[in-house]
Amino acid sequence: MNKVLLFSLLLSFLCLSCGKWNRQEGTYDFPQILQADTLRVLTLNASTSYFLYRDQPMGYHYDMIRDFCKHHGLFPEIIVAGNTSVMLQMLQDRKADLIAYSMPVTNALKDSIRYCGLEQISHQVLVQRAERGDALLTDVTGLIGKKVTVINESKYLDRMNNLNDELGGGILIDVIDSDTIAVEDLIRMVSRGEIAYTVADDDVAMLNHTYFGNLNVDLPVSFDQRSSWVVRKDTPLLADSLDSWIENRTAEPAFMRIIKRYFEETKGYSDADRLSFREISGHGTLSPFDSYFKRYGKESEIDWRLLASISYQESRFETEGQSWAGATGLMGLMPATAASFGAEGDQILDPEKNISIGAKYMKNLLHKFRFIDNPDERVKMALAAYNGGIGHVSDAMALTEKYGGDKEAWEGNVERYLQLKRLEQYYRDPVCKNGYFRADETINYVRDVVDRWMIYKEKLKE
Repeated sequence: MNKVLLFSLLLSFLCLSCGKWNRQEGTYDFPQILQADTLRVLTLNASTSYFLYRDQPMGYHYDMIRDFCKHHGLFPEIIVAGNTSVMLQMLQDRKADLIAYSMPVTNALKDSIRYCGLEQISHQVLVQRAERGDALLTDVTGLIGKKVTVINESKYLDRMNNLNDELGGGILIDVIDSDTIAVEDLIRMVSRGEIAYTVADDDVAMLNHTYFGNLNVDLPVSFDQRSSWVVRKDTPLLADSLDSWIENRTAEPAFMRIIKRYFEETKGYSDADRLSFREISGHGTLSPFDSYFKRYGKESEIDWRLLASISYQESRFETEGQSWAGATGLMGLMPATAASFGAEGDQILDPEKNISIGAKYMKNLLHKFRFIDNPDERVKMALAAYNGGIGHVSDAMALTEKYGGDKEAWEGNVERYLQLKRLEQYYRDPVCKNGYFRADETINYVRDVVDRWMIYKEKLKE
């Protein structure tokens, strides 16, 4: 029996050693990847590729590669690189198997890599406001005499300069510092009417349109550019598997749901939504679920009206609603969060179960911020973590402390650095562990939940 065990261990060691040698020196293609059960995936931290939200990995390219891995029973090991050049070098150094990111298709790289899998044809578009009374431009010639704001030393500036030459001049190109602003910031400024126009890649523009519904992103301002995922030349079987997967999946509902999730489903909300706080009924109730809010608020030592305000913000008291990110039910619980508290499957939709878990989760978050003396500040940090994820709030606290702020204060401190995590120099700071974050929704969330809670406390006794 001992000899059999020894032989098994030796065989396992040899297999593992062989696998390691193959990765670094010999053949390591799709059969070996399947044997290892892991696909090593390079990508970038960005709104369209990979990011963490509510402590869950998300992103268009991430969801797509996860679908491929699920189809083949693989675990996706995500490796976040600094830029495309670093990704290409890591791929060639055999530190990863695949780049799951929109890599431009160029003749210069075709000798060393193979384009495969998810392919896109994209172009730059004009971002303009489309509210009542706004005159939409439908042709690039309409930009003559108009001011277009773009980031300095960017491909958008290059394109505007070229387009200006093509039109014989007349476009007023407004250049802004790239260290203090991102493309998403300029798009937000167009939505608010602070600038007239900007330019963005169509996928970035479409994603942002789901946050800002008053935008038009239909006017192309550049030629089409092909982009694709990338593997090494010496992994043709992996490339073929990716091509076969994409060919067979494009018409599948799951594939279309991923596209809809990122580029069609509404994510933002307007000031009108923010101000439409639920009226207090004549019977002094907030919702049909007040008894649950009171019961589990008491058990968790949380004001039941705060739980009610969270629930209204998450679901408008709709029991079966689900956000674009997957937050479900009255308290907007992520399935992984609900499962960690013992709720599986449809249990997450049960009103009492959902509220009880939401209260426990909020209690846990408040406990994590117990070092904050001011209870009001502690609530704001917990709400930010409830919406955006505790990892990003922890990063923002670390940044606040590093740059001399008060990590126990929300307004002007942690809130400010959470917002700055959209910029590379901040989310790539050594004190940050959770990467890129788009904080608009979280900052609005904290403000709205607290404002509504104050109204509830004023109108209803505890």
